[in-house]
Amino acid sequence: MSKPVKLTPFGAALAGALSGCFSTAVVYPLDVAKTRIQALPKGKDKDNLSMLSVIVRIFSREGLAGLYKGFGATMLNTFSMQYAYFFFYSFVRNSYMTRLTARLPKGSKLPPLGVGTELLLGAIAGALAQIFTIPVSVIATRQQVGRVGQSKSRAGSTNASRTNTPAPNGTATVKEEKTDDSFLAVGREIVEEEGITGLWLGLKPGLVLTVNPAITYGVYERVKSIMLLAQSDQSMSPWFSFFVGAFSKTLATIVTYPYIMAKVRIQARSADAEDAQESSIDAPKAHQYHHNHSQHPGAIDILRRVLQKEGLVGWYQGMQAQIIKAVLSQALLFMSKEQFERWALVIMIAFARLSSGGAAVTA
Repeated sequence: MSKPVKLTPFGAALAGALSGCFSTAVVYPLDVAKTRIQALPKGKDKDNLSMLSVIVRIFSREGLAGLYKGFGATMLNTFSMQYAYFFFYSFVRNSYMTRLTARLPKGSKLPPLGVGTELLLGAIAGALAQIFTIPVSVIATRQQVGRVGQSKSRAGSTNASRTNTPAPNGTATVKEEKTDDSFLAVGREIVEEEGITGLWLGLKPGLVLTVNPAITYGVYERVKSIMLLAQSDQSMSPWFSFFVGAFSKTLATIVTYPYIMAKVRIQARSADAEDAQESSIDAPKAHQYHHNHSQHPGAIDILRRVLQKEGLVGWYQGMQAQIIKAVLSQALLFMSKEQFERWALVIMIAFARLSSGGAAVTA
């Protein structure tokens, strides 16, 4: 059996980012469906909130492209988030382990870290990653939710407009131009209407949700350590990693889901749309901002409102979709991470050789 690959923080970050992009790409249509379910206030028809019905409806009305809305932004967000998280997690964990080793007598075996320590290290890494990567997450969420049939009224910032086209009978017909939902257009629109701080919407619940990957990786590392101590082989099979990863992510999702739902509604601005009763499952008008509102609902406000209207069950609307998507994605990430670690090592070696070769030619 092969031995685990030892990588620097940069190598571990690259491997984590690549495996994260792979796992997210595989389940991406599920990601779009669960985001729309979370962003929408619960309607009268409960069937509209099931993942299958949402996927079928998106496909029938928007085609295959609808199931991949915001794919580029999400891949960028996944790569940057996973890279930042794995880098900070690896850096913080290695620094802690180095200090811990220095305090132990020479030759003594380093004990496995406790669950509390793993959670703390993961939370620190997650918080640092959130601060640097949340703008991409906001744009990706807005793209996934969509803004079908909208037009902007402010001059100078119009991405969708109407043109009058003469008809054969002499009358004029109104033609709707397609809205620009590109990454840069959505980002520019957010800055124009919200200010630069609009790119950090949901940062507070995002920081709270750092406990999600902390729980995931803390439980995963703990179970992994126990299993490795129970066997002579110091590696786990991909399928065993899959199931341990699925269990870890399920536990983390159940614990943190209410804040996950609140964060999505903040970033998609569906809480404002709910006030105006302008949302629908296929074309939520989350981008129709209310410029006169100096303050928008926070996570606690959203959770309180949902609790009053729908009860405790409302806090877990769409959790099934979240678990299916998150568990499959996370389990695929864990299962493929070791292979991507080898690829990352190959990429780093190739890059080092190219760099040294370039330096030699320059010299």
